[in-house]
Amino acid sequence: MTTFIRGGLVHDAVHREACKADILLADGKIAAIGTDLTAPADAVVFDADGLDVFPGFVDAHTHIGLDGYGIGYEGCDYNEMNDIWTPQLRAIDGINPRDPSLADARKAGVTCVCTGPGSANVLGGTFLAMKTVGERVDNMIVRDPVAMKCAFGENPKRCYRDKCDSTRMSTAAFLRGALMQARDYGARKQAANGDVTKMPAYNQKLEALLPVLAREIPLKAHAHQANDIFTALRIAREFDLRLTLEHVTEGHLIADELAKEKDVPMAVGPSLTFASKFELQNKSWKTPGVLANAGCHVSIITDNSVIPQQYLPLCAGMAVKAGMDPFDALKAITINPAEHIGVADRVGSLEVGKDADVVITNGCPFEVMTEVRAVFIDGVQVAE
Repeated sequence: MTTFIRGGLVHDAVHREACKADILLADGKIAAIGTDLTAPADAVVFDADGLDVFPGFVDAHTHIGLDGYGIGYEGCDYNEMNDIWTPQLRAIDGINPRDPSLADARKAGVTCVCTGPGSANVLGGTFLAMKTVGERVDNMIVRDPVAMKCAFGENPKRCYRDKCDSTRMSTAAFLRGALMQARDYGARKQAANGDVTKMPAYNQKLEALLPVLAREIPLKAHAHQANDIFTALRIAREFDLRLTLEHVTEGHLIADELAKEKDVPMAVGPSLTFASKFELQNKSWKTPGVLANAGCHVSIITDNSVIPQQYLPLCAGMAVKAGMDPFDALKAITINPAEHIGVADRVGSLEVGKDADVVITNGCPFEVMTEVRAVFIDGVQVAE
């Protein structure tokens, strides 16, 4: 299918200034962007004159598809509560593509999400990146796995306080222990050099951690409070791991320190919530702007279903209201989250060769009154 988007004001998330241009979508990709393009004879023409054109919005941290909308226990598939460390779990095995939240997301222009386990466990399993349209999750995948979820702070110690974890020290010790076991397991597999008689007994949990130790995927570290953020960084250094920081609620209080972490992407949020626990007492809409100004790599997240997925652009608008540069805010819901989750080669900006994920609006998407006029995912206009 070929679509020609004519004469819209293009905000490509690469250049600060928007410009009026045409965009050609063909075979699911962005085939051309320019000011003097000619629509192919077989193209469906969308007249975007007077409208704004953006890359599909991307959320680097959600639980969409795993936390059912309008349902209780039956649709709650994001936390395994019977084991404090479950790295062997995979988000792909729990996602329901028919969940109404995905329809709400794509109608609002959120075209790609990173979704996976919650933060009840020290290790929760792997996240994946997927498009927000489809009937079968296998066909919606952009990348799987994206990262291994781990959690610090109040959640693990609250969920397992009467079982095995009631302090931050215990949480860190569980994580270190798991990583050390996996490192030993990997070393014994390597030393066996293919000799099945010398191979260690198969261990599903430890096997799942080997890509983390090999730096193939990062730890995706749930950390709100400043001390938890530093513990995540400390452990990542001890094991030479890649790391992404998730939530970073007190990031504005330690921006000078976080600015030194040049290779650590930071996903800030959810901020459109009540401070329901102690470690959220310092949450602020200023956080993403403060971190961006300090030179950090910043994404804005909903943590859906904490914030409904369709309000991702509104969250960026709230950050702008609190002082964030508007272009930084746009990048925080497009190219930055795409880089955060390792899929920027496909999504996050309007560039030739990338997936044809496009959002057309009648104004700034950060404004609550702005309407989404059209959404294209892989070059196909979303029916809604």
